Amino acid sequence: MVLNTYSDLNAVQLDVLKELGNIGAGNAATALSAMLDHPIGLSVPEIRLLSYQEVTEALGGPENRIVGILLSLEGDMSGMMMFLLPEAFAHMTLNTLLGVSFYDFSSIDEMGYSAMKEVANILASSYVNAISLLTGMRIQITVPDLCIDMAGAILSVPAIQFANVSDKIIFIADEFICGEERAESHILMIPDVISLEKLMTRLGVDR
Repeated sequence: MVLNTYSDLNAVQLDVLKELGNIGAGNAATALSAMLDHPIGLSVPEIRLLSYQEVTEALGGPENRIVGILLSLEGDMSGMMMFLLPEAFAHMTLNTLLGVSFYDFSSIDEMGYSAMKEVANILASSYVNAISLLTGMRIQITVPDLCIDMAGAILSVPAIQFANVSDKIIFIADEFICGEERAESHILMIPDVISLEKLMTRLGVDR
């Protein structure tokens, strides 16, 4: 089966992507728990194929301020991953990791930026390692690029760069639980179509 866009994925292939997301999220929760030195729970991830407009609405609208962390995928898979972290996630991780009292995005200092990049790097590595172990593909990620802006502005980057790849992207919504705190983490997986075909072939669901 030749994939021209993400919309060409069939039901079996979508189920495989969901299972990859489940495994990646589990690995991410374990890695985050080790980093924060605190037990981290995880709700069942929600994985959907959404348009950029639908992703924007799922994030609270185009004017909602979030943390956006962009990483490129290299090696046997080309494309990008983007972590879209709401204020609650930044609050949970920074307070636990740095022992600070974080109130809003405007109060994140250089140390907070570095900490958020490291959290994203660990989460991304967990997802990529899960895919690599299951497929045998060698995948590297670049150094994270972090910005704090409105959701619409942040999503314009992948929307422009991958406009010729697909009108839909893989949207993963996790909810991490740390004590009494719960915080969502949204992830966009945007491999190019050739990499997506290669992934399906390695997993035996290429048709």
